[in-house]
Amino acid sequence: MTRIPELVCPAGALPALKAAVDNGADAVYIGFRDDTNARNFPGLNFGPDDARKGVEYAHRAGKKVLLAVNTYPQPHNWPIWTAAVDRAAALGLDAVIMADPGLLRYAASRHPDLRLHLSVQASATNHRALEFYHQRFGIRRAVLPRVLSLQQLWHTIAHSPVEIEVFGYGSLCVMVEGRCALSSYITGRSPNGSGVCSPAEAVRWEETPQGRQSRLNGVLIDRYGPGEAAGYPTLCKGRYHTEGRPYYAIEEPTSLNVLDILPELVQHGVAAIKVEGRQRSPAYVASVTRALRTALDTCAADPRRYQVREEWAAALDRLSEGQCHTLGAYHRPWQ
Repeated sequence: MTRIPELVCPAGALPALKAAVDNGADAVYIGFRDDTNARNFPGLNFGPDDARKGVEYAHRAGKKVLLAVNTYPQPHNWPIWTAAVDRAAALGLDAVIMADPGLLRYAASRHPDLRLHLSVQASATNHRALEFYHQRFGIRRAVLPRVLSLQQLWHTIAHSPVEIEVFGYGSLCVMVEGRCALSSYITGRSPNGSGVCSPAEAVRWEETPQGRQSRLNGVLIDRYGPGEAAGYPTLCKGRYHTEGRPYYAIEEPTSLNVLDILPELVQHGVAAIKVEGRQRSPAYVASVTRALRTALDTCAADPRRYQVREEWAAALDRLSEGQCHTLGAYHRPWQ
């Protein structure tokens, strides 16, 4: 049997965590209900009681719970982030996913038995950077940014001192893994500092004679035709008038999907495949987890005969942004 990568799935609340566990996730990642995680939206994330219940539910099923503390603290609010690390250790979480070096140092010195994973927000794109974080803070796994080609990914895995986790499905970001300042120009808040892109209090929906439209702090982001699905308004995925017509001037919505390259990921020793989407519904989490679980098990049983089944691709495309998918930066044959 080929070693199968862990399937790491998102949970924005307890029902999504249960959906992930029940449908075949090996690990679920969550965030606390504050600025310490990069999906800090109203109605999402875990308070102390829900976090405890989630850990108990997952552990009873033999699954892991990982905590994202992946934003960057500022001098005036440092205690909020250290308190999150302390809570993670007290709750018995299986790992904490972090990016800030100061916070990694705190965790490594205060809780030496706590398993540390390097967040994608750290933007470590080569094995030398991974060596640094491993030697200084004892990280055990790194989530690689979605900016590497497959050849760059294989080289990094071959020389890495730690396990490698890669994104396998979900929304893409035109910026370098959330290092985006666009929303701060419009709202004063950005993902790395306060954990939110397009904060909910700045979003406005309007019904107009021209159709439904969305605004972010007064800035028109998009306008939708009759029956057209309206996505959550972000500056990078808005439609703007360019060359005389409205279009996605910065980034066209689509989703990463690695079904086609699963055998290569398995062969080269990827330790975990991650699904993006802690802001998504439990139904979304259940469907994506189920499809990827089946695909991974099929691939592991016989990698050489693996083929993408139509029902897997269709299930994931229905949930993709723009109803389509891409390999993104992985597909760069010239690198």
